[in-house]
Amino acid sequence: MPETQGQEPNEVLVDIFETEQESEAMVVQSLLESAGIEVLQTSYAAPQDVMPGVGGVALRVREDQAAEARAILAQYQNKGLTEAEANG
Repeated sequence: MPETQGQEPNEVLVDIFETEQESEAMVVQSLLESAGIEVLQTSYAAPQDVMPGVGGVALRVREDQAAEARAILAQYQNKGLTEAEANG
């Protein structure tokens, strides 16, 4: 097993967002990338004929960009809640 202790912070990836909707993941990924944050998208797909509805998408960012990504994500989620409340 590789040793992670000697890695640089930009070599460690952190899960930042998970969703079952690929379209939502694409929106969040675009939002983060427009802020200059590199994003790796990982799909958790299962054969739909065997396990229908199982799967999803996770977005991962470098550890040194995780705090900024979380702040952008929180702002995005709060904006969505505010707009939903306004449209009531």
